[in-house]
Amino acid sequence: MTQVDITIRSARPADASAIAAVHDEAWREAYRGIIPGRELEQMVQRRGPVWWRTILDRGARIVVLEIDDSLRGYASYGRNRLAASPYLGEIFELYLAPEYQGLGFGRRLFTAARRDLDARGLKGLLVWALADNDRACGFYTRLGGIKVREMDETFGTVVRARHAFGWV
Repeated sequence: MTQVDITIRSARPADASAIAAVHDEAWREAYRGIIPGRELEQMVQRRGPVWWRTILDRGARIVVLEIDDSLRGYASYGRNRLAASPYLGEIFELYLAPEYQGLGFGRRLFTAARRDLDARGLKGLLVWALADNDRACGFYTRLGGIKVREMDETFGTVVRARHAFGWV
């Protein structure tokens, strides 16, 4: 029998390249066909290792999923970016390498981020997902999120709806 070491921990600046690789792979998988190709490519390219290292050096709150010492997912989070909201915390991003999706690891990252937000006094949680991203919307609904807001986002000439899911 083989044992697998699974760890969720706070990200370190040295994780920047691995986070960038997960981001690249997960975004291409999640948004292909939803975000136009050119815009998607530009968004992915902006989030390379230097970008991640910079935000980690500035103290961004990010937890990572390691499986046998290889980074396979992350969640970034902090104070809600909406000024007037009953939800004080926000998960900005939660992504897993595609081959690790659907195995319960996303729930573990979500729980770790939510616990840290609660411990920092940021009660209530908001998460945004593109409405066309059925996998993400289903995931947040299964976790008990309730659709509390909708906004449009423009990608080049294409407008897509975004849903905000809330937890008290």
